[in-house]
Amino acid sequence: MIRPVPEATVSIRAMKHEDLAHVSDIERRSYDFPWSHGVFRDCLLAGYQCFVLERDGEVAGYSILSVAAGEAHILNLCIDPGYRSHGYGERLLDEILFRVRTSSVREIFLEVRPSNENALALYKKKGFHQIANRPAYYQARGGREDAAVLAKKLTTDS
Repeated sequence: MIRPVPEATVSIRAMKHEDLAHVSDIERRSYDFPWSHGVFRDCLLAGYQCFVLERDGEVAGYSILSVAAGEAHILNLCIDPGYRSHGYGERLLDEILFRVRTSSVREIFLEVRPSNENALALYKKKGFHQIANRPAYYQARGGREDAAVLAKKLTTDS
């Protein structure tokens, strides 16, 4: 008899200082040129909106959001490599979009590597569109990589 696999319990909450080791570990395993532990600490101290996605009580993803003057900027959104392709990135992005809509934000921006096809597909699915290109924005093996600048206008029904 085949037993059904129990659904994981997934929740999103504010990031705490105690989460920084897990967040930094996910970042290091996800990127060739990761943010440092100190950058994440500084984001918390600066009052950025920092969230973690927990799967069965363990940090499985995170996001960093800056909000000012009616605009929001997703600075980082990442899911643990072992939990990708389960919809967790979309769930975290949906939470960000919900929160910014309730805080009078009119437009949200982000940069993404053009080589990150999965992220680009998710952002386009959620209504983001490319508004600019930042040449040589990201460090990359053997040089620099451009950034696609994406934006989404927000209304109460978008």
